Amino acid sequence: MSNLDESIGKILLELQKEDPDTFKKLMKKAQEDNPELFEEDVDEGNKKIDEYNQDVDEYNKKVEEEK
Repeated sequence: MSNLDESIGKILLELQKEDPDTFKKLMKKAQEDNPELFEEDVDEGNKKIDEYNQDVDEYNKKVEEEK
């Protein structure tokens, strides 16, 4: 999937340079259709999930040590 993402990224960069108006319209449509992709708090949510997973891992280690 990363090759596809990279190709799409290159196409968007070219479009932004060559036809900025169309690029703006495309990005506006993408944001309207998928607002969750443009939310800035996604990273914060991922950090919280990572912290929770670390806590779970630590708890599981303690349980294993007690056995």
